[in-house]
Amino acid sequence: MRKFISAFLISALCLVSNCFAEDHGTAEQAVQMVHKVIADIKAHGRDKTIAEINTLSPNYRDRDLYVTIMDLKGVELAHGSNKRMQGVNLIDIKDQDGKLYIRERLEMAKAKGKGWQDYKFVNPVSKTIEPKSMYFEKYEDLIVSCGIYKDK
Repeated sequence: MRKFISAFLISALCLVSNCFAEDHGTAEQAVQMVHKVIADIKAHGRDKTIAEINTLSPNYRDRDLYVTIMDLKGVELAHGSNKRMQGVNLIDIKDQDGKLYIRERLEMAKAKGKGWQDYKFVNPVSKTIEPKSMYFEKYEDLIVSCGIYKDK
């Protein structure tokens, strides 16, 4: 009976652990979402794609994953999770540690074209500030991004 209870508890813990893991998007999924946005811009145009993202469309959201599109001056043209950030110049925004992460992302995008960036931001699922890694790619005069939230 003890072996059965132990096996049951281990199975239950694994199941609970997997459920929590499913609440978070993966790095691979974030990259895929950025590629989807760029493909949609190519196929449907930037205005239509930006407009759809700004409706908070489920086509550009998945759990805690969402996309953003920024111009090279730091204006958030599209934000798939927060309508208040749409159309706002975020160039001087800082995370809770004082990091000017938008300036950093712009510099990285101009220098490298794509990459990963770490900072802290509010997770739309948990509503708490969490460590985040943002994948971004420069496409024409836009920076398309999607990030993952990391365990604290």
